[in-house]
Amino acid sequence: MERSPGEGPSPSPMDQPSAPSDPTDQPPAAHAKLDPGSGGQPAGPGAAGEALAVLTSFGRRLLVLIPVYLAGAVGLSVGFVLFGLALYLGWRRVRDEKERSLRAARQLLDDEEQLTAKTLYMSHRELPAWVSFPDVEKAEWLNKIVAQVWPFLGQYMEKLLAETVAPAVRGSNPHLQTFTFTRVELGEKPLRIIGVKVHPGQRKEQILLDLNISYVGDVQIDVEVKKYFCKAGVKGMQLHGVLRVILEPLIGDLPIVGAVSMFFIRRPTLDINWTGMTNLLDIPGLSSLSDTMIMDSIAAFLVLPNRLLVPLVPDLQDVAQLRSPLPRGIIRIHLLAARGLSSKDKYVKGLIEGKSDPYALVRLGTQTFCSRVIDEELNPQWGETYEVMVHEVPGQEIEVEVFDKDPDKDDFLGRMKLDVGKVLQAGVLDDWFPLQGGQGQVHLRLEWLSLLSDAEKLEQVLQWNRGVSSRPEPPSAAILVVYLDRAQDLPLKKGNKEPNPMVQLSIQDVTQESKAVYSTNCPVWEEAFRFFLQDPQSQELDVQILYLDSSEICFPTVPGSPGAWDVDSESPQRGSSVDAPPRPCHTTPDSQFGTEHVLRIHVLEAQDLIAKDRFLGGLVKGKSDPYVKLKLAGRSFRSHVVREDLNPRWNEVFEVIVTSVPGQELEVEVFDKDLDKDDFLGRCKVSLTTVLNSGFLDEWLTLEDVPSGRLHLRLERLTPRPTAAELEEVLQVNSLIQTQKSAELAAALLSVYMERAEDLPLRKGTKPPNPYATLTVGDTSHKTKTVSQTSAPVWDESASFLIRKPHIESLELQVRGEGTGLLGSLSLPLSELLVADQLCLDRWFTLSSGQGQVLLRAQLGILVSQHSGVEAHSHSYSHSSSSLSEEPELWGGPPHITSSAPELRQRLTHVDSPLEAPAGPLGQVKLTVWYYSEERKLVSIVHGCRALRQNGRDPPDPYVSLLLLPDKNRGTKRKTSQKKRTLSPEFNERFEWELPLDEALRRKLDVSVKSNSSFMSRERELLGKVQLDLAETDLSQGVARWYDLMDDNDKGSS
Repeated sequence: MERSPGEGPSPSPMDQPSAPSDPTDQPPAAHAKLDPGSGGQPAGPGAAGEALAVLTSFGRRLLVLIPVYLAGAVGLSVGFVLFGLALYLGWRRVRDEKERSLRAARQLLDDEEQLTAKTLYMSHRELPAWVSFPDVEKAEWLNKIVAQVWPFLGQYMEKLLAETVAPAVRGSNPHLQTFTFTRVELGEKPLRIIGVKVHPGQRKEQILLDLNISYVGDVQIDVEVKKYFCKAGVKGMQLHGVLRVILEPLIGDLPIVGAVSMFFIRRPTLDINWTGMTNLLDIPGLSSLSDTMIMDSIAAFLVLPNRLLVPLVPDLQDVAQLRSPLPRGIIRIHLLAARGLSSKDKYVKGLIEGKSDPYALVRLGTQTFCSRVIDEELNPQWGETYEVMVHEVPGQEIEVEVFDKDPDKDDFLGRMKLDVGKVLQAGVLDDWFPLQGGQGQVHLRLEWLSLLSDAEKLEQVLQWNRGVSSRPEPPSAAILVVYLDRAQDLPLKKGNKEPNPMVQLSIQDVTQESKAVYSTNCPVWEEAFRFFLQDPQSQELDVQILYLDSSEICFPTVPGSPGAWDVDSESPQRGSSVDAPPRPCHTTPDSQFGTEHVLRIHVLEAQDLIAKDRFLGGLVKGKSDPYVKLKLAGRSFRSHVVREDLNPRWNEVFEVIVTSVPGQELEVEVFDKDLDKDDFLGRCKVSLTTVLNSGFLDEWLTLEDVPSGRLHLRLERLTPRPTAAELEEVLQVNSLIQTQKSAELAAALLSVYMERAEDLPLRKGTKPPNPYATLTVGDTSHKTKTVSQTSAPVWDESASFLIRKPHIESLELQVRGEGTGLLGSLSLPLSELLVADQLCLDRWFTLSSGQGQVLLRAQLGILVSQHSGVEAHSHSYSHSSSSLSEEPELWGGPPHITSSAPELRQRLTHVDSPLEAPAGPLGQVKLTVWYYSEERKLVSIVHGCRALRQNGRDPPDPYVSLLLLPDKNRGTKRKTSQKKRTLSPEFNERFEWELPLDEALRRKLDVSVKSNSSFMSRERELLGKVQLDLAETDLSQGVARWYDLMDDNDKGSS
């Protein structure tokens, strides 16, 4: 910025030096230098000062050697010394750079006019008087006012920090009770306003100013915690940015302006020089981290869309509108491509030049988006769309920065900036923009979307958006702005303690949180939240008030629901029999109990993953060893690793209990397994609300943040049913779709509500215990909270468990007291629930100790899959291997294998009918043989045997061997585990052969039931066998049948 000559100080004749002996063409330093031969001054004092300086320098170097001596005396490795030296050198380098930057900035402000004239190769007398800058004006009068006010502002700051901030810090933590400000000085360098720009004609009821501020101050603030002898502080700081000041509304009364709003349009730049203990923040790495954290705090307070509002008149109307006005509009940014980027990747010490792995950062104010990385491409194609809210026009800028992704530090490839006012004027801007600071161009398509205050055109917008292809998020049709003002009379915490409330707002899978207000039940937030809406007609806003450091929710999800505002459940005080309420007969769970679902996640396969394994310094590219990580509802799952495959197939199933709380997401990440650190191969997210609403999702999901790759997931919502009629069919279906790499699938969901207990035994005869309860099913346990000193605790807690075998599993309950051990226990077989009405028991249960009862509700829900590819029917029959051709109505015609996709349902026959034919002389074996088309596998399940032949005195030790003929090698041989001394063994084991359907139809399945002859012999006794011709078997049906065992002269061997 240039100034006219009349603005700067002009030297007068009175200002010139009066001594004629000083030549004007010689620098002043020449006059201060003494001639050594003149003998003009004695040398004694100079020699003494020089000797003192040498001794001081020697002493400092001696002090540096003390840590080295101490390290050797203690016996530390030389590596500690080198590490400390490197740390000190890094700190010294950062510190010197900050001091150099401060000196340069101060010199610039002190000699601004002279430096500007020197840069323009003109003296200040040569600048013409008509030179001016119409957009930005100087405000030296304002700087003079600030300079005169600055000392008094320093006094106010000292008083504010000492009387307000310091007591608040001391009260926040008992360890900071000796916290104090020992020094508060704003220094002699005041804040300067470099320029002022007024935006006329925006709105008549407001005045819009942009202040270009620059603060290069010698501020010094020191703090001390005397208890720990800890001192820290700040000495010198720089802050540069554009502060927008809005004077509105203009009123017809004094003071004319109703309020002042202030905010930074863009994040200001900050540089702090630390002292004391905070010197550690100048260590490389910590320096940028600390500055970033401070800037984040400033951005959360004073950078758009956040703003500071100072009302100037009482009872100002529309304060919420002034604090958080509606956005001016929306810009839809299409990040399409880039071209001509510079190459940053180099191999073999730079001898071989590669390409770059570019990605882009898109910013507007505090809104930031990151594109996916395109590997080894100088002309990347992103094709991504982002939507940003524009709050101020003019002033805000769209900024795009392109980087090269590297393992250590990403390389800068260039940036471009564009004022949003140009997009507003053009409506649609589609162009290639050159990158500054690098080479190449970036292709953007920018659309300005206006906001309408009515829903007249909503259907038209929704119809238009359905035809728009957008990733990573679908296009929005509206925005929602929520202004959170305050709350009153929130319930206190236990012990009448003040809560720390915060608010959580959720729309679908987007959740935002307010700040926490400490120690009050009447919090004031005064915050605004903004949401993009894809379909306002179907989306809901969910608001919850949470207490910090607590999982309690005190905002009623259903207004007026009983108990919705009860935060803490106190144990009832036991009084007289007259005052005691009647004992409840049944539990009273809340409306959310028993509404859980089970999400079955089937991780099938992936395609086109990127190769991360490299050899010979990156010259030879290998493949990857991928695996999948899943995160949902606080639980994590991990698949097995597939070695050296860019198109892996996992075929694993995971199950998790979920609720209908909005905002939940299934997070999926793919990694390459390595010896040191696993490489990232991509991520994707699935909204849980989408799956819960549709019930089923089978999609290929594109992996984000990587150049290529997609993942095939199948998600199904299983809703528990309160009937056991379909349990056997569910168990059969689960056995068919069970994969070898997955745990056994759940057949039911058990929900338990633990309400209370009564008459628990006292400890040491008189004192009431501190009871808690533990619920256990299999390997899963849930522990309730501990209720203090009562024999009649009220827990009001619920837990859910996945049940795989409801017939044989049980619920184990233990009531314990802290420090007293077991107070009582209960074992509830789930088979009792299977015969109960609605599969539910709700009553008092007596504990096994004989003293004490618990009131609980246990309900079971059967998980019926609607998309398993297998459909169950109730008809059944027995079938012998010798009568395959005798069932024309069931088996007529050649086998026709259909797909097992969800829309093509198969039949599963229910077994164990009383109409079954009697077993043959050698007994029977029960088998299920099925071809799983989706997995391209032949599946056989050996359920069991019955009525086997007993040749000796003792029953046999049977097992089943399966062989896929005509091959007799180990590759096709399978066998079950061995059962001891039984004629009716139960196996329920699954076996698979991976082969195409046409090959399976040419095979025969040889099934042999064998038994060990003796302990010392490897010979096996053949109890019977059956051979199934798969060409004559309908493999499209998952049917469990009993097959008669036949005799065979060849005994064979295992």
